[in-house]
Amino acid sequence: MHETSPTRPSRGSPSENRSGGAPSEHCLVPLSGWGRSTVVWARERSGEDLEQVTRDVVLCRGLGRSYGDAALPAREGEAVASTIRANRLLAFDPDAGVLRAEAGFSIHELVRFFLPRGWFAPVSPGTQFVTLGGAIAADVHGKAHHQQGCFGRHLRKLRMRVGDGSIVECSRDQHPELFRATQGGMGLTGHILDAEFQLERLPSPWIEQEVEICPDLHTLMGRLREAGDEWPFTVSWVDGFARGRNFGRGVVVKGRWARAEDAPPTPPPERFRPAVPFEMPSGLLNESTGRLFYEFYYRMQRRGRRVVHPAPFFYPLDSIRHWNRLYGSRGFTQYQCVLPEGDDIAGAQQIFEQLQREHAIPFLAVVKDFGAEGEGMLSFPRSGLTLALDIPIDRDRTQVIVDQLNERVIAHGGRIYLAKDAFTREVHFRAMEPRLADWTRVREKWDPEHRIRSALAVRLLGDEA
Repeated sequence: MHETSPTRPSRGSPSENRSGGAPSEHCLVPLSGWGRSTVVWARERSGEDLEQVTRDVVLCRGLGRSYGDAALPAREGEAVASTIRANRLLAFDPDAGVLRAEAGFSIHELVRFFLPRGWFAPVSPGTQFVTLGGAIAADVHGKAHHQQGCFGRHLRKLRMRVGDGSIVECSRDQHPELFRATQGGMGLTGHILDAEFQLERLPSPWIEQEVEICPDLHTLMGRLREAGDEWPFTVSWVDGFARGRNFGRGVVVKGRWARAEDAPPTPPPERFRPAVPFEMPSGLLNESTGRLFYEFYYRMQRRGRRVVHPAPFFYPLDSIRHWNRLYGSRGFTQYQCVLPEGDDIAGAQQIFEQLQREHAIPFLAVVKDFGAEGEGMLSFPRSGLTLALDIPIDRDRTQVIVDQLNERVIAHGGRIYLAKDAFTREVHFRAMEPRLADWTRVREKWDPEHRIRSALAVRLLGDEA
């Protein structure tokens, strides 16, 4: 491991334009999740030195891409630490591909800095605007979970500030329970300061992609599962509006890193990303516009195999900045669940049928194939299918719909993804999580007074508000 002078990414970083090393604490500011369903007024403390910034705060917050209340404080007016100014590269071993970076270093910065140099994260979620700390706290997964597992699988060590204020290092050999509990622990086991993890060496920085159109849900899910035997990256997009013989029609997208001889000779250029300029009227995304969108989407698909830019392959929604404004002032929730292998296809069909009956059809529906469960005590994935469903919020009906979906997921032995959740009740979460008691024991050991807490911890774990 070669120690380097701390390097701060500059051009193009979402955390740029914040300079100076001294911590600063703002007056009350409104904070929300990416789904914009909940707003909490809090004091946001920021700075380049996370050891200073995390003193006496209840929670760390990165780029705000958790959809619900996971990165929101439990009470109005509490202090949270923004990590995005602490985004330095601390060390890199160019032979082994091992990187150590501060918690505010983002996947976007990793891609911009390392992809042209032939390296990439072995696990990357559906957005690149996630910090390293957030990726660990959610133990993010990507299109390669069936082969590469979660982010935590490639994590080597962590440095954290725990509940009593002390700073500890943990790994698979040192405080291994804390190490496992932090992966998927939603920031509730301690404030992540920096981390060391493994990168993947690439044959080229371009993607070889194949697109397959599937006429119905059963065909799509069968082809998705078969694709995982050959392709390291797989994902499918499902038309939740289609009915009859086209029920669940969709697109299976497969990919792998292109061989050098098949790829363009230069690295992929950065792409222009237009923005949604303001908040759209609530109700703009409805059944009528949804049907038009999916019809257009299918007609625009280029079937077959070709070499493509990695950005739209890994991060299609990042192509439009502030796309969450399309859902208007009411916001949206992403309901993401995993259904265990064996009963997963039948369970997925039941969920899509229920959403159609309730006229709560997801404007965006993504289905992926998961591999084996990872080491994180509360990590989301397990072997089976995962459904990620973007549903516009209806203040009178969304809670009822989520309750119904959770009861169905519990009946199938599945669980939900905490990084996306905003409406699950404590009773449903506890019914989904037989692992919760072991995780809670570790949390109580390191933070018995629950000095580190969030709005999610109040809603799902019974923390005091």
